[in-house]
Amino acid sequence: MSVSTAAAARTVCAQLPVLGRDVTVPLVTGGEVSYAALDYAASAPALQRVWDDVAAYAPYYGSVHRGAGYLSQLSTDLFENARRTVTEFLDCRPDDQLVFTRSTTDSLNLLARALPADCQVFVFETEHHASLLPWKDARVTYLNAPRTPRQAVETLERALAGRDPYGPALVCVTGASNVTGELWPVRELAAAAHAHGARIVLDAAQLAPHHPVSVQELDVDWVAFSGHKLYAPFGAGVLAGRADWLAEADPYLAGGGASRKVTRREDGGVDVEWHENAARHEAGSPNVIGAYSIASACKALTEAGFDSLVAREEYLIAKVRDGLAEVPQVKVLSLFGDDAPRVGVISFVVEGWNSSHFAAALSAEYGIGVRDGLFCAHPLVRTLLGSDPQTQGECGAPEAAPGEKSLNAIRVSFGAGTPDEHVDRFVNAVRELVSEGAQWQYRTEDGRCVPEV
Repeated sequence: MSVSTAAAARTVCAQLPVLGRDVTVPLVTGGEVSYAALDYAASAPALQRVWDDVAAYAPYYGSVHRGAGYLSQLSTDLFENARRTVTEFLDCRPDDQLVFTRSTTDSLNLLARALPADCQVFVFETEHHASLLPWKDARVTYLNAPRTPRQAVETLERALAGRDPYGPALVCVTGASNVTGELWPVRELAAAAHAHGARIVLDAAQLAPHHPVSVQELDVDWVAFSGHKLYAPFGAGVLAGRADWLAEADPYLAGGGASRKVTRREDGGVDVEWHENAARHEAGSPNVIGAYSIASACKALTEAGFDSLVAREEYLIAKVRDGLAEVPQVKVLSLFGDDAPRVGVISFVVEGWNSSHFAAALSAEYGIGVRDGLFCAHPLVRTLLGSDPQTQGECGAPEAAPGEKSLNAIRVSFGAGTPDEHVDRFVNAVRELVSEGAQWQYRTEDGRCVPEV
């Protein structure tokens, strides 16, 4: 990255400040330090703009839909405008439908409930559990982890070529791995799915905060993501895409809002006429603030410009990867190799350390928040670490079943609002911990590594 490009990237960081950037935390070694939030892949900090937009709306908060009062009408307009904003952000087709949910997990479980009878589902073992597990009522084929993007497409093509050609089928794939950060060949996988008469849903939880997601350009049938990974708090998510399977399925939740008309029958029962639009799957009082916060984040990211956001992130990725490469004891995890394009998500293990112990030391001694474990992607992490059992270390080694290896890894993740200092502190901390060891004693408590007090 050139000096001018790096300066422009840092300008983007300043344009998208996040909450918590001024929070200080205590160190076990004494004193305080500004908290380095490097766990974006779990939950990204909220953008300051999102928080300000929600705070400005909060006094006008009211019930959504069918309310005669001014605040109800204002809140309804805000909710439906948020739907339009997110639809535009995703570049949906004109007849696509967007449903507000609780999260990516909720979105994919909703779609799983809407699958036609006898649907076949194809999913790689590399998926996050949110997209690996919801398909229990379908005929599921789990595909082995590919080692190149081309192999991913070829693996899917072979599996689809052998499927029942007359029944419905769905492919579920991630856009960016929550473990390795690597980008998946979504457009090519979509082409393979459609060539064999299958549909495809994109888990964009890790992709949407870092890269533009166009339903039309990627040619996916549905896309799902979570607000809390897109710098928007309040527990909302999105499922957007083709309306037919959703309109033909029973409501995800039965209740008010999903029902258009309910009447008593002479036999004492009830007949229900359900909505056919997004309301069919949005029963109950909707999360207006959650939907509005997602729309606010979409506007902020769009206005900042993804070209600049990507350039900024590539600059930070290079800082982290170059720094880790200088420590021989560190092994970075990858499916597709060092040259694969990726988002700001990097997982690694350190020779001689249990990952829980290492992450605890980063937090307690340096004020750095990372993630350790299997990242709700157990099959993938086990595949990546299958030949590398973890050293038990001083504490925090997760219990393994008899005959199994104790496996876990460390994940660092970042994005909009991450300052250079946080990344530099992280790289320096890794070097110091590997070369000098921890300065504090740690013990295991409830399966976690914590400082001795």
